Amino acid sequence: MVALRFLFTTTLDLVILKEPEISMGTFGKNLLWAVLTFILIALLFSNLINFASEKTPVFALDVLASKINEAQVKSIAVSGNTLQIVLQDGIKAVSRKENESGLTETLKNYGVSPEALRAVELSVKDESGLKFWLGVLIPALLPIIVIVLIFWWILRQAKTGVNQAFTFGKANLKLFTASQRRYTFKDAAGLKEAKEELEEVVDFLKNPKKFLSIGARIPRGVLLMGLPGTGKTLLARAVAGESNVPFFHISASEFVEMFVGVGASRVRDLFQTAKKTAPSIVFIDEIDAVGRERGAGLGGGHDEREQTLNQILVEMDGFERDTNVIVMAATNRPDVLDPALLRPGRFDRRVILDMPDINDREAILKIHAREMPLDKSVDLRVVAVRTPGFSGADLANLVNEAAILTARQNRKIVIQNDLLDSIEKIILGPERKSRVISKKEKEITAYHEAGHALVTASLKDADPVHKVSVVSRGIAGGYTLKLPTEERRLKTKAQFLADLAVAFGGYAAEMLKFRDLSTGSSNDIKQATMLAHKMVTQFGMSDKLGPRTFGKTQELIFLGREISTEKDYSEKIASVIDEEVNSLINKAHSFAKKIVSTKGKILEAIAKALMEKETLEQEEFYKIVKSYNLKPIAIR
Repeated sequence: MVALRFLFTTTLDLVILKEPEISMGTFGKNLLWAVLTFILIALLFSNLINFASEKTPVFALDVLASKINEAQVKSIAVSGNTLQIVLQDGIKAVSRKENESGLTETLKNYGVSPEALRAVELSVKDESGLKFWLGVLIPALLPIIVIVLIFWWILRQAKTGVNQAFTFGKANLKLFTASQRRYTFKDAAGLKEAKEELEEVVDFLKNPKKFLSIGARIPRGVLLMGLPGTGKTLLARAVAGESNVPFFHISASEFVEMFVGVGASRVRDLFQTAKKTAPSIVFIDEIDAVGRERGAGLGGGHDEREQTLNQILVEMDGFERDTNVIVMAATNRPDVLDPALLRPGRFDRRVILDMPDINDREAILKIHAREMPLDKSVDLRVVAVRTPGFSGADLANLVNEAAILTARQNRKIVIQNDLLDSIEKIILGPERKSRVISKKEKEITAYHEAGHALVTASLKDADPVHKVSVVSRGIAGGYTLKLPTEERRLKTKAQFLADLAVAFGGYAAEMLKFRDLSTGSSNDIKQATMLAHKMVTQFGMSDKLGPRTFGKTQELIFLGREISTEKDYSEKIASVIDEEVNSLINKAHSFAKKIVSTKGKILEAIAKALMEKETLEQEEFYKIVKSYNLKPIAIR
């Protein structure tokens, strides 16, 4: 027993040393379950045997002798030392005779008369050899069998762990197969120029002779750059669906582990697998996870992430150049990528994905809504007009929210209001109609939003009002929705000044009506201050300071966000900056105050309509405004 315990302990130690992933907690738990299972099986068989023995009565030899003398026994069958008894009334019983003595001799010793014994049918049965040997061997072999099974299970776990250790440096590649949902370029609306670049890559793989015949070489890499949600991964899916070559995809974060060298090993395995099936495409999503600029982070030259990047650089364009593997990658932070990764020969093509314009938004909405039951009155163009700045992912979420809203109201058809309400839900949050506010608070909110809307309608350079509401959404007590009538890439100083004046419209309206201020203007003031500061320090829109920027943003690449701003100007200039910011804010406030004070009747009409209806759509709002012959003016 001591030797077995030593052998078991030694083997267990070896297993733990060979396989660090098998914890003692897991092993102990499994061993405990095995022992408990064995005990339960033994108890079950023991109970079954006891149950069977309880059904058949057991006679002692003196009881058997008395029953024979009383002529109650019909027959006795001898099987070894076991006596199988049948009484005259048919009841069966068992008994055991003495070892190394005959049955007649034993019964004679217990006083059974020869006449009574002759009346009993005696028979002798040969004992089964199998039963005999099982009875001898099982008690001896069963413990050995259990120990062997335990060792076999331990060694099997150790072998599995060793195999896992050998595959630890393998890349977790996923191959796009035909059984998955197939995307094509038709599933990606808009992005015309981006799709043209990628269609050329697909055409090169399908018809390489067309390009090789004139000396063109296959592009090494294609980098998809754009804001989150603009469709980088969607275009990669489309390339996978359009191309007839193996398409492998992996996330860049899967390369780097806590163990040194694993990332570089997985990169080597990735390219080896792709080269075996060349021509092929490899897609690395969020490549900035390992492609950040070297020497700018923590860990120096031995940083595991940098070693992984070095291996990617070598595999893409190193000493060996004979390869037909195209690498596609996606990122929304191209500014932090290493210059060596972006040079020609590695990522030859950089495809920029912009936010969709109004036509692209309408096309994207049609794609996402093609399987939805839309009402005939639904106009997706109106939805596209109200969603400037929305990405493709935002529009997909918008359509989904509209479908959820329809189902929540137990309707089968999606109507126009479902889509419009979903826009406001995404921008501001869900409606909070159950929020209880006092009559005074509702009046303050109505005049506040009326002030914003009135100033907006009074300025030529402000965006038109689309909706005014005093219904709470998210953290906002009310809101004024104003949207541009056309797509913009640039914004003028006059438009910024109009935005500042609109921000102070609610502030001025509260002061005019109630001669007091509430906390409802706090966010307006914050946004206006930030905008005025940017106009002075970043956009060069200060008359005194002229066309110059102030402050250098310091950014640590390994954190990927702005840390601080370095002052590259004197304290005297800082004072002038403060003066210019205050000048812009005061000018906007004065203009807003002038509008609400000179057009008080319009302010009252808008506020009363809001208190009655709670929400004014664009047509209702401008119907009120036009009844007073309001003429928009320009702010300078």
